[in-house]
Amino acid sequence: MGNRNLSGKVALVTGGAQGIGKYIVNRFLEEGAYVIVADIDEKIFRKNFKKITKHLIFIKADLTLSGDIEKVYNSIKGKFKQLNILVNNAAILDATPINKLTMSHFNHVINNNLNSVLSMTLKFMNILKSTEEKNKILNISSIMGIRGSKDSISYSTAKGGVVNLTRCLAVDLAKYNINVNAICPGFIDTRMALLPDGSGHEYETQMFKDVYLKHGRIPLLRTGIPEDISGPAFFLCSQDSDYITGQMLLVDGGISTIF
Repeated sequence: MGNRNLSGKVALVTGGAQGIGKYIVNRFLEEGAYVIVADIDEKIFRKNFKKITKHLIFIKADLTLSGDIEKVYNSIKGKFKQLNILVNNAAILDATPINKLTMSHFNHVINNNLNSVLSMTLKFMNILKSTEEKNKILNISSIMGIRGSKDSISYSTAKGGVVNLTRCLAVDLAKYNINVNAICPGFIDTRMALLPDGSGHEYETQMFKDVYLKHGRIPLLRTGIPEDISGPAFFLCSQDSDYITGQMLLVDGGISTIF
């Protein structure tokens, strides 16, 4: 059946300097992959990855800029000549109330959270094509892309776009031996869970504890941790998922079974 880990594979993880992305990067490194992190924040990357080896490369990039995407592409093509895994994880959180929402801000969120996913895919699909093995694209969406919520017009619209983009790409890229899937995380305890005023995490509020935990709106009665995402991410980028494409894996503690 061959090697089930990622030994010798080349993986690109966007937004991999922190949060969910950091844990995906670490899991891929543990599984033997060469990992390129494309992220806008080099300082955070250096803080979180103190030991840099030949298996880990950082490229500072704003993936809303075509020139930066070109820089990432040229670096990977020049060093590795191949790419086996693309994880489109980079995103920004947004909770702008509708009475303060502008089209300029909406387009900013869409550009970061949806358009960049397509831009990266279009740029890298040619070196992901394979005649010998299944290569993988994994998009990180959100349960907010499955359902709406208060103050989430921009974010939910973008993540909902990622869901259907994933399905369309899975059909169009199947003939090139590229599988495309998405993970839709629920409430995961990362920096993106910070309250807008910076006073703490939304999971620390009494409302969250009462509604989601005490009354069981999250059946598993806890928030998720980044490791809850990195395991499924490895599976969907490994040989074990070769017959899976166009799927959304909801990793949400069961909340989607109730809403």
